Amino acid sequence: MTDETPETAEPAETPEPAHRDDGLDLARTIARSVAGSTPAARTKRRTAPRRRIDTQVSGAHPDERDPQLLGGELDKLVAGRGWELELRVRGVFARWAELVGPEIGAHATPESFTEGKLVVRAGSTAWATQLKLLAPTVVRRLNEELGHGTVTTVEVLGPQLPKGPRGARRTRDSRGPRDTYG
Repeated sequence: MTDETPETAEPAETPEPAHRDDGLDLARTIARSVAGSTPAARTKRRTAPRRRIDTQVSGAHPDERDPQLLGGELDKLVAGRGWELELRVRGVFARWAELVGPEIGAHATPESFTEGKLVVRAGSTAWATQLKLLAPTVVRRLNEELGHGTVTTVEVLGPQLPKGPRGARRTRDSRGPRDTYG
């Protein structure tokens, strides 16, 4: 018995298309003529088993091929992308009134969190002053929830006021009614 397998009859040859300038036709022709003629390819054909054997065998214990719970897969996604802190901060924004108390939560809302600095918008100047006094307590409560050192400072902003004067009666060059904050 020889090392080579018997050749099968090839179908009738089809006319080759005209030569292409990119050289892909030449590369394909060379690849077809060399395929299966190397010693490694002949050895592989000789020693290859006839049937495929699966290396992973199903067993009684769960593995990564089993259906997974959605919560576990979401945890892997969040950890893989590095979204843990961002999601915890957004969770704090959603539970703001619960964390700082209903009275503060009713008069102030968190606006942004970047690099340890939490920006909070107060509903009035009185509440802005009150929040400035309560800032250390708010920082402590938030760090208990998010982890030590996550929130370093709280910046309190006053209420958003309308821009420019309104109404039919106004004086020239006046700013109109304003809150005293700032």
